[in-house]
Amino acid sequence: MATPEMRLVSYNVRALRDSAAAVARVVRACNPDVLCLQEAPRLLLWRHWRRRLARETGLVPAVSRRPGGLAVLVRPGVAVLEARHRRLSRRPGLHLRAVSVAVLDIGGRRLAVGCTHLDLEERARLEHAREALDHLDRAALRYDAPAVLAGDVNCGPDGEAWRYLTRGLADAAAAAPLGEAATFTSRRPRSRIDGIFTDPAIGVAGAGVPVDLVRAEDMAAASDHRPLLALLRL
Repeated sequence: MATPEMRLVSYNVRALRDSAAAVARVVRACNPDVLCLQEAPRLLLWRHWRRRLARETGLVPAVSRRPGGLAVLVRPGVAVLEARHRRLSRRPGLHLRAVSVAVLDIGGRRLAVGCTHLDLEERARLEHAREALDHLDRAALRYDAPAVLAGDVNCGPDGEAWRYLTRGLADAAAAAPLGEAATFTSRRPRSRIDGIFTDPAIGVAGAGVPVDLVRAEDMAAASDHRPLLALLRL
């Protein structure tokens, strides 16, 4: 019997400051089982905007906390076994960073999903990558589940934080390229700074920017980042 695929999307939506309607169209086109958001709304009316996006995409919040601007949403029917949100170590003068972790049961298979947004400053970025992965690993161990970390890394594959994450996890888009690689910017995509990193126990059928599914006009209107879709075999 073939192993079923699940669809995971990582997406920096820039607090829905561009076009919330376009973001919803992009997400619907990707049709995710799991959606990891960075720069989810966290200021004025943040609950309203997050609820609206969930409603317009048909997804259900698994973790949706204000600090760090992160959220993990799932399709109806995905069971949430554990949901945690952890602030990462604070650096003076830098933005608060965090990691959201949801342990899920997807069709009888468990998966620990982490969502994070790392810093622009290199040393903080590496430190936070270590902390985020540590929180995710502990949740995965508690449930004997493979782990996947998704997020805006704020550096490319040549950066220290990216290299740290790929010591034990696979860079899904490099392992099985799908669509296009560059995630930033949406109007002039030249950099790959968003990543999905998977446990060796997870098969990757393909990962990348789903240009064959999402209209380029919607991606350009929605955010300064493009979405990253991974087709995973648990």
